Amino acid sequence: MAYSVGQVSGFAGITVRTLHHYDRTGLLSPSARSPAGYRLYSDADLARLQQILFYRQLGFALDEIAAILRDPQANALDHLRARHRLLTEQIGELQRLVEVAERAMEVQRTGVELTPEERFEVFGEVAFDLSYATEAHLKWQHSEGHRRSMARAAAHTKEDWALIMAEAGAWRHRLLAAFDAGEAAEGDPAMDLAEEHRSHITRWFTPCPTDMHCRIAEDFAADARAFALVVPPSQQRPGLAAYLRTAVLANAVRQNAGPAQTDHAQTGPAQAGPSATPEQS
Repeated sequence: MAYSVGQVSGFAGITVRTLHHYDRTGLLSPSARSPAGYRLYSDADLARLQQILFYRQLGFALDEIAAILRDPQANALDHLRARHRLLTEQIGELQRLVEVAERAMEVQRTGVELTPEERFEVFGEVAFDLSYATEAHLKWQHSEGHRRSMARAAAHTKEDWALIMAEAGAWRHRLLAAFDAGEAAEGDPAMDLAEEHRSHITRWFTPCPTDMHCRIAEDFAADARAFALVVPPSQQRPGLAAYLRTAVLANAVRQNAGPAQTDHAQTGPAQAGPSATPEQS
């Protein structure tokens, strides 16, 4: 069968002007003309057009495509290998740019008013997962506790953050020591560490009653992204998140408050999201 230039344009999803250009450059000349001089494309022409569009999708220039089609057996594989290497490099560069953009977004999400360099200097290995930050912000953005925690986090200076992280690092060191020594999660040393963590949140971010603290601990045990804000992955041990949760729950009972259920919309664990979680680090 023979197809008009308009029909081929519709089949291929390209413009008539593009087909005319391919004809002028010799990349794809129709096999026939109508008595009135209009271009007519055969099935073989359409097959060649499919090849052209395939290579165009991969980013080949028209002169490169012409060279491949002149001797497809000799050149196609080498050209495709070279294109594969180039695309792989471009993917790597794009991924790097995505990570840069995510870090920039992360700074805005967390409410921490520091430059990326200052954040690295202060927080070191403790990093915020952007997906967790976004989920936490969307989930708790209408919570009073979350808003208060965000505001206080944004107001902290670099010096404040350095003090917060030093305090948190010392607490983390004692937590790991208790866990490694086999201290019972429901024993006094572990419960004291849980209470120290709760006080840390209150002192630096937002009042943290025991029921809120229990929800934070549950999040630590359920979501690795949240627990990474408390203990960086390189320092974690199997079972440590569950150990901390048990200690927090036991401390809540000891404080005679218990892990009572309250309205999460009013006291949602804003401090469990990166918007205010450096205090958990």
